[in-house]
Amino acid sequence: MERTLAIIKPDAVAARHVGAVVERIESAGFEIRAMRLVRLSQADAEGFYAVHRERPFFGSLTAFMSSGPAVVLALEAPDAIRRWRTLMGATDPAKAEPGTIRRDFGASIEHNATHGSDAAETAAFELAYFFAGVTLAGA
Repeated sequence: MERTLAIIKPDAVAARHVGAVVERIESAGFEIRAMRLVRLSQADAEGFYAVHRERPFFGSLTAFMSSGPAVVLALEAPDAIRRWRTLMGATDPAKAEPGTIRRDFGASIEHNATHGSDAAETAAFELAYFFAGVTLAGA
């Protein structure tokens, strides 16, 4: 079993897509081990996305991620990282496969409805960022 972090971003929360995204997660066979509604401060978003600090999109990304509530989830399944990234779809919703979350709910590369860890090391950092000190269900 593998764990990964999923975020339902502020655009999808504002558009009231949380239920539909959670339904797709559960229908795809993921176990939700933890889930929280969060409102990131600018500093929280900058800490979470620190790996992108030197990228030109860092400022707009962190401003967007701190613009409203988001839902963070700890997901578990065999091959969870790859499977969640496949279910999300390509970063650019216009290039995402039909039926993926980003294709169906994303509006642009930045406002693309969801986030997912890209590797085991990233997942460990990201899960600890949002669920430090929390015993994940099923652990």
